Amino acid sequence: MTAEQDASTSARPRRRAPQQLLFSFLGSLVLDRGLPPISSRVFLHLLDGLGVAEAAGRATLARMTRKGLLDRVREGRTARFSLTPWAEDLLREATPRVRSPRPFTHPGGEWTLLSYSMPESRRDLRHQIRARLIWAGFGGLRDGLWVAPGRVDIAAIFAGPEFAGLAELADAFYSVPVEGTDVPRLLHRAWDVAAIRAEHEAFLATWTPDRERRGRPLTRLTLLGADWLQLLRTDPGLPAEHLPGGWPAPASTALYRERFAALEPDAAARLRKLLADDAGRR
Repeated sequence: MTAEQDASTSARPRRRAPQQLLFSFLGSLVLDRGLPPISSRVFLHLLDGLGVAEAAGRATLARMTRKGLLDRVREGRTARFSLTPWAEDLLREATPRVRSPRPFTHPGGEWTLLSYSMPESRRDLRHQIRARLIWAGFGGLRDGLWVAPGRVDIAAIFAGPEFAGLAELADAFYSVPVEGTDVPRLLHRAWDVAAIRAEHEAFLATWTPDRERRGRPLTRLTLLGADWLQLLRTDPGLPAEHLPGGWPAPASTALYRERFAALEPDAAARLRKLLADDAGRR
């Protein structure tokens, strides 16, 4: 573990997988920035500063290439990587919520109910669909029945050629609770509310001290983004009126936006310097 990681994890150990770190980096500093393909040297330098061994970093780049998230080209002995169109679409879909000033708020008191059944011939896609449902804010009420706060764009969940035909197997409704429904009880059935609160508290405990730190903005911004993505996956934006008092979501949002604004300019400048130095080695 690097000194930077140790400082950023004083509240409790936080596991950030290499792919999570790269998604954070690519979404924050590469997507739609007009940058050239980035060499493996730059990726491995970044990951090394985040405590990821070279072998694990190379394996992550190879795995993301096999998954269709990265395009790989060779220039002599150097491998260079860029986002695939599919990966760009995934990151762009996530961007509005990542950058929203109110990512945990859904106006109107409505809910989305979704029921679907995966055919045996498409079982290989179950994990991908589940990941998309969780990102979209769904929690499981019972087998095959999911609920999410607000109005969710169901078509976006099943978008992509690999999911062709699956949307036809799903039934979705926008609804409001019947009067007398115990909504807090429903929330606790579909989500681990205590775990969501703990994730917010860990985020606040990790990043509040960052205000006092200096240096390594690229490393810190990448860690910040990875932790924020994890928090967004964990908290679907449950209605505050049905949650315990002092719910920490607004504080987490304010802290993320403050730290991102403080770190992003210097992180982008550091990346430009790394790319310029790398280009000089060709």
